[in-house]
Parts: sequence; structure tokens; C-alpha cells
Amino acid sequence: MSFLHSAFIQNLSGWELILIFAVILLFFGAKRLPELSESLGKSLKRFKKATSEVEDEVKSALRTDQPEPTEDASCTQLASDSKDLDSSK
Repeated sequence: MSFLHSAFIQNLSGWELILIFAVILLFFGAKRLPELSESLGKSLKRFKKATSEVEDEVKSALRTDQPEPTEDASCTQLASDSKDLDSSK
């Protein structure tokens, strides 16, 4: 689906873009366009912030899910058995 959107934009010439901009200017008015662009910029900034927060949460969750390196139970059992044998002699 994104291919269709990019193909549509690539096929527009300069005159068609000017015509689209003129229609938008007539529809919204010259006073309203800066407000629209400002609100669009703020929305994009909030969206990027939210996605980076979610990404940070996922990364921190993955870091905490990894088990801490601990001693192997069989190694500690062997060490205690060898101490018991040494002490019984």
C-alpha cells in the first residue's frame, strides 16, 4: 500500500503541486495555514516522543528479563562435597 502512495507523489509535476497548494490555500485561508503547519509539527513531535518512549520501555524490559549470571548448583554441590570429604579425614 505504501508503494501506491509513493508512486502517486512521484508522478506529480510541479504545476500539479502548485495547483494542490492553491486549492488548500483557498480552502483553509492564508491566516489558517501557519496554524495548521504548527499543529502538524507539534503532533509529529509528540508522536516521535511517544514512539521513542515505547522503544525505551521495550529495551529496558528486555534488559531486565535476561537472567543474572549465577553459580551453577552442581559446582557448589561438588565444592561442599569435597569439603565434607576433607573434614572427615
